[in-house]
Amino acid sequence: MSESDINQRHHARMQRKKEIVDQKIEAATRHVGVLLVNTGNGKGKSSSAFGMAIRALGHGMKVGVVQFIKGAKSTGEELFLQRFPEEVSFHAMGEGYTWETQNRERDMACAERAWQQAKIFLADPAIGFVVLDELNIALKYHYLDVHRVVADLRARPPMQHVVVTGRGALPEMIAVADTVTEMQPVKHAFAAGIAAQPGVEW
Repeated sequence: MSESDINQRHHARMQRKKEIVDQKIEAATRHVGVLLVNTGNGKGKSSSAFGMAIRALGHGMKVGVVQFIKGAKSTGEELFLQRFPEEVSFHAMGEGYTWETQNRERDMACAERAWQQAKIFLADPAIGFVVLDELNIALKYHYLDVHRVVADLRARPPMQHVVVTGRGALPEMIAVADTVTEMQPVKHAFAAGIAAQPGVEW
């Protein structure tokens, strides 16, 4: 097959694909705040959430961040986003990974305080984008009641976007979400003995 034939076949395929995509775009007429859930054992859940937070800032939205579990040490996202105090309200409210804290009662108390802060964001229509980082972990370990969390998420302002991260998303959270992405590991540097790197893992 000649290069010209390959180019013509490619053009025809892309033309058909464009027709399908255009039809789907035309059918998507609703404008509403979406609930996204990033879960799975692979890397990228929080990274994606904070990428969306930066994207929201680019569109002039105010951003609220609550980090569950995390908080024992500062992360790159916290250090960066705190440079924008007028646009971002950032609350790292955990005491560290559960295998480090080893104290369920304290972890539950931290999770409850974090959820109270999250509720402030979820009640404020001026906050256009909310990151609830590692909330899935707090729900997985039953630090918080998933039905109460889901009810509060459902009651948020209609145009507010929320992204929830963490492994082991519960079925109730998946059911209420508009978009769910499961990150799966293919290869990870840590398995080869490479330590977590600033700017990549934290």
